[in-house]
Amino acid sequence: MLAATLVTLGVVFLAELGDRSQLITMTFALRYRWWVVLAGVAIAACLVHGVSVSIGHFLGATLPARPIAFASAVAFLLFAVWAWREGAGDGQAVATVREPRFALLTVVSSFVLAEMSDKTSLATVTLASNHDWTGVWIGSTLGMVLADGLAIGAGTLLHQRLPARLLHVLASLLFLIFGLWMLFDSALGLRSVAITVTAAVALIAAAAAAAQTARRRRKEAAIAGRPPDVN
Repeated sequence: MLAATLVTLGVVFLAELGDRSQLITMTFALRYRWWVVLAGVAIAACLVHGVSVSIGHFLGATLPARPIAFASAVAFLLFAVWAWREGAGDGQAVATVREPRFALLTVVSSFVLAEMSDKTSLATVTLASNHDWTGVWIGSTLGMVLADGLAIGAGTLLHQRLPARLLHVLASLLFLIFGLWMLFDSALGLRSVAITVTAAVALIAAAAAAAQTARRRRKEAAIAGRPPDVN
């Protein structure tokens, strides 16, 4: 059991580094408190890897990746709309909507959907078929929590340094990119289309941000160069 725990912990931790799960974790950390996100990740990891271990050990089967990926894509596109609407409100509304009532449920449900079709769950199924299933379950859960904890730290730092409105817009953009990628790549199997669409969205967002920054600088320059009013 100890060997299975250590092997699975190392495999899952390394697999999660740079994976979309870390980016998703950081995105949630931009909007919610770190302990809410960490608790959601831990609960989701326990559930998902429990299912994966059960399937791999007792059934020797694999998860239906494409239907789950399609559900994940729809969920993240809805999250993108939700985050955008929060960021589009006035400043006071944005400042008061940092901790929604169902934040933990949102994190858990989104991670369950995202991880069910992820390579980490498939690796867990494979490991559970050849190693002690209890050790695989514990190791995979710990590996995911440790890896995504690093992303929570990065998201918390950004949350402290960036304006609330910008955080909501950034979260909306990331959710949109995740949803489109899962839809075209994982659900439909169109990797080239997924790359094209997500790259186009990222370029459009970058161009819009650059244009808005230029307008703000011109406005600030015009205000700074305006002569004082003489009564």
